[in-house]
Amino acid sequence: MALRLPRLGRQLFHLKASSAVAPSYRSFSSLLSSNKADSGPAPSGARTLRSLAELESMSSTPQNTAPPARPGQVEDAGSAGQGGAASSSAAAAAPFPSSSRNSFILTLSCPDRQGIVHRVTGFLAQRGFNIRDSAQFGDPTTNRFFMRVHAEANTANAALSNTLQADFTAELGAEMEMSFEIHRDEEKPRTMIMVSKIGHCLNDLLFRVSSGTLPIEVPLIVSNHDEYEALAKAHGIPFFHLPIEKTGSKTKAWQEEEILRLCKEYKIDLVVLARYMQILSPKLCSLMSGRIINIHHSFLPSFKGAKPYHQAYERGIKLIGATAHYVTADLDEGPIIEQAVDRVNHAYAPADLTRAGADIEARVLARAVRWHAERRVLLNGAKTVVFS
Repeated sequence: MALRLPRLGRQLFHLKASSAVAPSYRSFSSLLSSNKADSGPAPSGARTLRSLAELESMSSTPQNTAPPARPGQVEDAGSAGQGGAASSSAAAAAPFPSSSRNSFILTLSCPDRQGIVHRVTGFLAQRGFNIRDSAQFGDPTTNRFFMRVHAEANTANAALSNTLQADFTAELGAEMEMSFEIHRDEEKPRTMIMVSKIGHCLNDLLFRVSSGTLPIEVPLIVSNHDEYEALAKAHGIPFFHLPIEKTGSKTKAWQEEEILRLCKEYKIDLVVLARYMQILSPKLCSLMSGRIINIHHSFLPSFKGAKPYHQAYERGIKLIGATAHYVTADLDEGPIIEQAVDRVNHAYAPADLTRAGADIEARVLARAVRWHAERRVLLNGAKTVVFS
């Protein structure tokens, strides 16, 4: 008998040797509910890689900007992050679209041991799933094993049931002390983009989203300046101006509370700092650990600070680069996802270095965001494993 299945939400299981399952969070909404806050028109030329007119003429796919739930509106807990669900009961009963063939992505990490791949693939095969692609890595220094599996229903009887995660926990996860996630293949992370006064990375991300080449949803843009409100409007995306005042009530603490509120209200899965030039507090970094990606305008660890390209010019460098990394409380020291460099020479003035660097930054950040959205990045202590 065919099963009508609920939509599979995000669940992260952290399994200890005792087989006890730690709490999992489906979205920032559930995370923040358990962490109460403690007291404590824009120019289109020089600031962007493409003009608004060019973006509008080249963009063909409208951006999905489903509004947040209104007070009193029934929300579907099983479809957190998927705006526009008709109702909780309808969404819970609806099967996956036929085009997805019950396709999903499983990522896991655990202490390394013999037979992990055999056990995982056998578990999926017994339930009628076909593995479309698989990648794995065993780190000899940390003795941890990492794996990403893209699987789909191989027969009419196979299904991505609501008991799959519980079955996986019972048969493999607890015994092997696995931390794992299961996401539907077509699931796109709901992403808040934050920007300050330099907009080339924001512009590039929005173009990629509108052209269908970056698998994320952008329901809002946040900035401590208002330069890019017109750009957000051109894409039909709500823009929130959250300035920090030297005197007055709009302090840094107020701003971060607003950021947390928006993350909860819009069910945000990922925050991208697209040249956002404010340092985040340790509290915010902790609450969103592994969920904030920053682009650093330098090939880390060199040339930190406000004007890295001017520093590079003074040192006569021959390579410039950029680094995309997860944000931690240690400034610009988070796990690195992607880096790139370009060769330059003595004829490059600071303005030339800045232009070349802007192009690298946009490319590196877009790759990091795409790999995160495709569940290709796994944290390995202070490093990452990237199945690119």
